[in-house]
Amino acid sequence: MIERTRIAELAALPDGPVSVGGWVETVRDQKKVQFVVLRDESGAVQLVNPATREADADDPDAAERLAVTERIATLAHGSFVHVVGTLKHDERVKLGGIEVRVGALEVVSAALPETPIADDSSLDKRLDWRFLDLRHRKQNLIFRTQTTLEHAFRSYWVDRDYVEIHTPKLMASPSESRAELFQLEYFESTAYLAQSPQNFKQMAQPAGFGAVFEIADAFRADPSFTSRHATEFTSVDAEFSWVSSHEDVMRMHEELLVTGFRAVQDKYGDEIRDVFGFELVVPTAPFPRIPLAEARQIVADSGYVIPRADGDLDPEGERRIAAWAKETHGSEFVFVTDYDATIRPYYHMRHADDPTLTNSYDLIFNGAEIATGAQREHRVDVLTQQAIEKGLDPAELGWYLDFFRYGVPPHGGFGMGLARVLMLMLHEPSIREVTYLFRGPTRLTP
Repeated sequence: MIERTRIAELAALPDGPVSVGGWVETVRDQKKVQFVVLRDESGAVQLVNPATREADADDPDAAERLAVTERIATLAHGSFVHVVGTLKHDERVKLGGIEVRVGALEVVSAALPETPIADDSSLDKRLDWRFLDLRHRKQNLIFRTQTTLEHAFRSYWVDRDYVEIHTPKLMASPSESRAELFQLEYFESTAYLAQSPQNFKQMAQPAGFGAVFEIADAFRADPSFTSRHATEFTSVDAEFSWVSSHEDVMRMHEELLVTGFRAVQDKYGDEIRDVFGFELVVPTAPFPRIPLAEARQIVADSGYVIPRADGDLDPEGERRIAAWAKETHGSEFVFVTDYDATIRPYYHMRHADDPTLTNSYDLIFNGAEIATGAQREHRVDVLTQQAIEKGLDPAELGWYLDFFRYGVPPHGGFGMGLARVLMLMLHEPSIREVTYLFRGPTRLTP
């Protein structure tokens, strides 16, 4: 390991010798002094070097100081350097109140002088050079936030005895429907990329796992170019037994999100305020709930007609319901519940007293849907009949229906898009900004 101190740790150290490394963000080469802003994965610090412009035969150290001065003068933006110097605390230094006086500087990897992207480059251009785009403090913070959020989710589940599973992404048959499905050759047969782990996380219920979760890739052959769609995305899924209704699922779901937001606020709240310019709000449970029929009426009363024939909320409808939740409940989250059976998949349980409605919900956050959850139908005869009503052939669902023929408890769960949560949490305009390497209809590289 190369000996170095992470820049974020410098402020807590006393004045004295220190070793740091990172990439060059800016260089100010003045006649008598040189300043370099050096950034590593944890932060930035100012380097200062009293410039030596000519050699002095009577000074044995002058040649090395001259060499350091010349190296700094020719540093290109983005070059990686390793510096040994002296740390000094000085409140006059705007960047963190500390600086490092350069003793020795090694150019570990020189960058080309012309940088292919700038701060005002288009999003597509920045995605072409994603490894450079990710160097920015804002991008770095996005993925530190993601790490903290995922860790908090996992901790919540593990503390409650959930089992983490890793389901296959190659499937012999579609996980939900044949729409928006990637198909590929698989030896002498055909395979499909999983749209969700739905079938397999349900399989864990008759297997006796009780409660499971997974955070993993999912795939949808969706040709959309919107700010919230991707062909490959990270799905956050959970499923657990012994639920009495979708209310049990919603209660767990909101507790999970409160836990995740609190963890992010505790660790990065100040930095999010500094970098993104807003105060991250930890939500308060319970989130408001509203049946879909009432949500439709609220949207209609606001002067908007939902164009979808099935009556499901479109993006503008979601924004209006989110505005209603914010205005009437002071909440950025709202559960829209009790979806029509015509809208939902065959495996969603229907109301005991009204089979036209399902025990299901969508969760809307800051104006956009981030998750769908439901109580599942666990009675095999009812499940089979609902599949037939949806035009499906039970013979093609044989291995899935087998789960319910040998004893299975009532259960439910949800699937949630991680990138959508991050996008809306950090008030970013597109999931492309919060996805490490985005995949869409026209993007397979880098």
